Amino acid sequence: MQESSLDLTAVTRRIISALFLAQSLASAAFIANIAVNAIVGARLSGNDALAGLPSTLMLAGAAIAAYPAGRAMQRFGRRPGLIIGMLLGVSGMLIDGIAVIGHSFPLFLIGLFLVGTARGITDQSRYAAADAVHPDRRASAISTVVFASTIGAVGGPLLVGPLGQIALAGGLPELTGPMFGGAILFGLAALTLFLFLHPDPRLLAIHPGRHTTSVNQLQPVTRSPGAILRLPSVRTGLISMVLGQVVMVLVMSVTSLHMSHHHHGLDSISLVIGAHTFGMFGLSMLTGRLIDRLGRTPTIIIGTWLLIAGALIAPASLLTPWLAVGLFLVGLGWNLCYIAGSSLLADATTAGERGAVQGLSDLLVNLGSAFGSLSSGFILAGLGYLALCLFGAMLCLVPLSAALWWGQPLRSAVKGMD
Repeated sequence: MQESSLDLTAVTRRIISALFLAQSLASAAFIANIAVNAIVGARLSGNDALAGLPSTLMLAGAAIAAYPAGRAMQRFGRRPGLIIGMLLGVSGMLIDGIAVIGHSFPLFLIGLFLVGTARGITDQSRYAAADAVHPDRRASAISTVVFASTIGAVGGPLLVGPLGQIALAGGLPELTGPMFGGAILFGLAALTLFLFLHPDPRLLAIHPGRHTTSVNQLQPVTRSPGAILRLPSVRTGLISMVLGQVVMVLVMSVTSLHMSHHHHGLDSISLVIGAHTFGMFGLSMLTGRLIDRLGRTPTIIIGTWLLIAGALIAPASLLTPWLAVGLFLVGLGWNLCYIAGSSLLADATTAGERGAVQGLSDLLVNLGSAFGSLSSGFILAGLGYLALCLFGAMLCLVPLSAALWWGQPLRSAVKGMD
């Protein structure tokens, strides 16, 4: 049945709102969990050297889940895939809470792996938002879901204390609070998607302006993965997202340690990291509109220059405002590369191809996070903060060159596939 323009607008608004709310809840659960993971890991293992293992397990879970999740959503739809991802988050958080009660480090790691798997799946909410709107509004839709992470970045840490007090009041260890509270947040996110994420965004991607009743009506895949990856726009999008992620994590991961070594207090460190987080997420609603108006590739060029500027500014002074500006620019540059790169992938592929390509992109992004996180400490210890930031700035030349060399795909070709 042909839907009126007004009806389709209302459906799209409901879908984007459901994705925003669900991602906000899930992000708050993730961040609350991350805030205490190192503490729990050290206590359960009895070894401070293993405090970083929990975050590594989460990254591994996210990386491993990304590609198969994309393929599954390509075949069965976004809605069931995202709901399953939220339910995996519920399971992982519950297992972590039980592990804290039972003082079991191996069980805690299993739970964290499931939580990481949930993140690898639910991060693809941004692509569900892109499916639900007209190609000219894809970056805005993606940025709306990315902005939801701001809720988690702010709300997650604020929930840790109250959830711990609730756990204590219930006779449970304090550190179970963020775990069991996170399970509730994931459950609410799954319920939100179940009630309001319909029709499946994939159906709107296949038949813009029309609702269908079967995911099996997906367009057939006409190109092999290799052929898709040879597209200049796909390469540009992938390179900008992956290396933008590497550089962002590389610089961000050790800045607090660098500041601590130079006798900055926690208030100054929190200000700098807060500026960085604001750059990453706080302006997403504006940057999405900018990307739709300016174009994907020009925005990637701007984003890489901002990453370079931030990476060069950060080590130039130990003054807190100077570091805050540098880390803010690194965050904003990442935001532009991430949203524009995601939009390029959606533009360059048909509805029947997107799941696999987007799953691959998230796999590579998560591997990039792991590489940046693991290598940052070694580079800082061996060569110093200045060398680390210069290395990050040099890496930015790769996506910059890709964007300048391959240029922007034809808009007519994009519209022709949708």
